[in-house]
Parts: sequence; C-alpha cells; structure tokens
Amino acid sequence: MMPPVVDSTWLRGHPDAVVADVRWYLDGRSGAAAHASGHIPGAVWVDVNADLAAPPSREQGRHPFPAPEDFAATMSRLGIGDGAVVIAYDDAGGLSAGRLVWMLRLMGVDAALLDGGLGAWDGELSTEPVVPFPAHLTARPWPADALATMGEAAAQAADPAAPPVLDARAAARYRGQVEPTEAPAGHIPGALSAPMSDNLDDAGRFLPPAVLAEHYAALGITDAAGVTVYCGSGVSACHDLLAMERAGLGRGRLYVGSWSQYAFSGLPIAASVS
Repeated sequence: MMPPVVDSTWLRGHPDAVVADVRWYLDGRSGAAAHASGHIPGAVWVDVNADLAAPPSREQGRHPFPAPEDFAATMSRLGIGDGAVVIAYDDAGGLSAGRLVWMLRLMGVDAALLDGGLGAWDGELSTEPVVPFPAHLTARPWPADALATMGEAAAQAADPAAPPVLDARAAARYRGQVEPTEAPAGHIPGALSAPMSDNLDDAGRFLPPAVLAEHYAALGITDAAGVTVYCGSGVSACHDLLAMERAGLGRGRLYVGSWSQYAFSGLPIAASVS
C-alpha cells in the first residue's frame, strides 16, 4: 500500500489519481460551498457527514462508521473503485481528509493525504462542477482489529499495562478548558493528550517520519498495534493514526464514537487545567 502522505509533486506525476476534496468545518461552514468557490481541478467533493458516516445519535456519536456496503456504494458514486489511487485534501492540515484516507485504506484502496492540503497546491483552482466517472468499489468488512468500542477504549485507558489511548483533540479540549460542542468537557480517564496538530510543522505539513517516531515514542509508543485513538467524533483521530503509519509504527485502532459518544454515556470524565 502507498504511503499515507504524498506531496503535490507526486500528485502532478499521477494524473490518473482520484482527487478528493474533504473540507469540513466544526463551526458549521459549508464544505460544499468551499469546494464550489475553488478546488483542485477534477477533485470530487466528499461530504464527511453524509458520505463518511452513518446517521448521528447520542448512542453512537456524531460520525458512526457506515455499513461497508453503504460506504462502498458511496465511493462508487464518487468515482472511487477497485484499483483506484485516491489523494485527499482539506484546508486544515488533513483534519477531515484523514477520515476518508483511513477508511479507504481499511478497504484495501491505495489512498493518501496531500501534504499541506489545498495550500500546497501551486496550480490554478477550478470552479467547474465535477461529475465523477462511474466506478465500482467492492465492499469489504471493516477489520475488527482496527476499530475499538467505547467499553474497550475506556478499559484500555484505565489499564496502565495496556497500549496507550490517545486523544487527538486540541490540548485545551483534553484538559476540559473548552468544549465547542454540546458535550461535557474533559477526556477519557487515563487517555493521553496527542493533538493532531503535533504531527505538523509550522507550515501545516507533516513532520518527517523519524521526527514523528520520536514524538510517539515520547508517548510510550514504538508500535501502533493496539494503540487506540479518539477525538471529538472519530474524524481528526484518523490524523494521528495516519501519522503513526507515516512514522513506520503500523496501524492503530480508531474509537469511532469518540467524545461525542463517550461524553453522554455516564462513564467517568477526567479534566485537568494544569
């Protein structure tokens, strides 16, 4: 499988790649409007809420995984089929595009983030509507070892002998100082703060693999197997998962329901303002 992150030079050298615009905003701005105002030529727009998730609920969280057959049908409609190579971008360092990339990689599709996102594209942008070419993606079950349930994440975080549980949200959300959603503030007791922004340099590009490996080693991770990552709703956590792959640590697990499920479960909540 291809590396989880590629640059714009790689993309220009692979004109047959399917380019996906996965801009999404927690503050309610429209990703579709952003796409319409200017996108990488030929890029299809992917809706995080409608294309990469099942309907939200308090019981399952804001972005539950769709059934594999539903996801495959959606990708087929967007022109992503068996044998495709997909390069996804957003304008937030990969915060939302990482969700598409990680899901496709679970399905066995070659997919990667465009390093630096839309800002790294040095060509002209297009406002032309994009009509995807017909494609067919074969549905495959989500790998059981790649997804963690709420109970598994909570038990793992509470066990000092278990692989770490990482919280990919901003540190202020982890500490319980701020919470931009309707959920109570705080984090899963025992989880470690690992903001996705720590995977990036000051220009919004991924740190080199060796530097990422050092970063995760400082969190006690030299092998991603068994490591569980969560965030607000299972979107930005994929950034940490892809960063660990880039660092050569292998594949970790996603707690899909994340804080949007856990915070309303009645399970203990930790907070620290230190």
